[in-house]
Amino acid sequence: MLRKIKILSFFVMTITISSCEEDFLETTPTDAISAADALANEENMQLVLNGIHRGLYAQGQTILPGGTSTRAGNHYWIPLGDNLSGGLIHSASANNLGWRTEMQWNSHTDQTSNTTEFLWYHRYNIILASNLLIDKATDGSLTESPKLKEILGQAYTYRAYSYLSLVQHYAKGYLIGTPASDAGVPLILASGADFSSAPRSSVQAVYDQIEADLNAAIVAFDGASSRPGGTAGKSQLNVNVAYGLLARTALSKGDWETAADAAVSAREGFPIMSEADWLAGFNTNDLAEVIWGSNVIAAETTFFRSYFYLASNTFNGSQIRNNPKIADRRLVDAIPDTDYRKKAFIIDAPNTNTSAANGEGGFGNDPNFTDEERFDFVVDSINEVYGITTRFNLHPYMHFKLKNKNPGSIDPDDVIYMRTSEMYLIEAEAKAMMNDITGAQEALRPLGEERDSTYDVTAFATQESMMEHIKFQRGVELWGEGFGYTDKIRWDEGIDHGADGGSGASAVLYQEAYVVERPSTNNDWVFKIPQAEIDANPNITPENQNP
Repeated sequence: MLRKIKILSFFVMTITISSCEEDFLETTPTDAISAADALANEENMQLVLNGIHRGLYAQGQTILPGGTSTRAGNHYWIPLGDNLSGGLIHSASANNLGWRTEMQWNSHTDQTSNTTEFLWYHRYNIILASNLLIDKATDGSLTESPKLKEILGQAYTYRAYSYLSLVQHYAKGYLIGTPASDAGVPLILASGADFSSAPRSSVQAVYDQIEADLNAAIVAFDGASSRPGGTAGKSQLNVNVAYGLLARTALSKGDWETAADAAVSAREGFPIMSEADWLAGFNTNDLAEVIWGSNVIAAETTFFRSYFYLASNTFNGSQIRNNPKIADRRLVDAIPDTDYRKKAFIIDAPNTNTSAANGEGGFGNDPNFTDEERFDFVVDSINEVYGITTRFNLHPYMHFKLKNKNPGSIDPDDVIYMRTSEMYLIEAEAKAMMNDITGAQEALRPLGEERDSTYDVTAFATQESMMEHIKFQRGVELWGEGFGYTDKIRWDEGIDHGADGGSGASAVLYQEAYVVERPSTNNDWVFKIPQAEIDANPNITPENQNP
């Protein structure tokens, strides 16, 4: 942390402001912006917040000294959760950019990899900017106003968000470890020129700080100005986001009552989306149930570093064209035909890739087609419906859940972080874990009945059957949205692509990640502390590295 973060008291201000507001730079040269100028008033503090918003999806070199263009913030970190957990399945080798390396578990287990280093510094960059805003907003030098309260609420929420991300990746899961003594991540709550590193705090201490920040955010948002409306407004954090993060935090530590209550508060005002919206592609914050997401600015696109480049089968990039992403066929086959979410997965798509990992690519090898004319007709039909061309390979069980607004292009789309459906699922899981089966059924009923015309939640009348059903519902509803990694840690579940008829993944392609033991017995679920941090931080030594 010392190597990069200690200089950010200058760089955060110059980089974030210069990237967000040209009118500010008309009177203040980029190299002359100081922390005092940036925090001088509410307007300038909002510019700092805007810089954090943009930094969530910007390429690394634009927000971090020495950053890499191969990691574009949450464009990478969000789908990584499903790539690591085996839900977002690769059908072939392709242009790598680290994505296959991640899938094979050869990146987050390497302390010198870009992934371990830049997730760490990306989140601590947000923390420092949040610290600066919190310190200024609470030092008494500015008159309290609704706008100042809004800025403070966002800063507390961002700090909590970053620490939750860090502790869930770089420390043992709360429910499978010993939080009071397990090593977490450094807690940095100070700002200023004398900023320095710190040792690893316990997992419990980090969670305590997350909860304190979220509760402070909720208080700050009371009486705060409202965030702007429309798509762009959802990039600004509000009280619903704070409650949503509180629900996630409480769920991950087994505080079931808090998780359930916070989830209800988080979704207030954000109705469940319709069938048309669910099948529209998850590419915009305009969707009714999106609580929070990045509004990706077209002029600042990440091109071949975007979320959809890594995960969507309509993005015009070699990672997708050569390697269409498929869903676990065990999950897809279990979706009732009366559930419209099944339409997003093309079970009988022809396998057009002669380099497909399953060896069944091209007519004559695809066992699902004996008629070449039929094979070609189905290929053409899929391409026409989804706006792609014959340059894009097809594969059975490929998905079209994530779709570009402009299919077949490299245009940027929004990145969704929090939806109402997740909150219904959190409430249901929390109630089920409290053995309140009736409560869990009622929590799940609105979501299930919207998605499936014949849904009957009363079929799940025991804690065991309800929990299995909730896991299934999370797998379908949140597929591709990055929750697989933390879900498996919370549930202490491993990965086995060959079990129960197989997922459709190739053992040859997946290598050691084809079967991964559960988190409680396998330390590889925990990201390595970056070697650069160990080299620079005198408070973290090689002995403090994750095993």
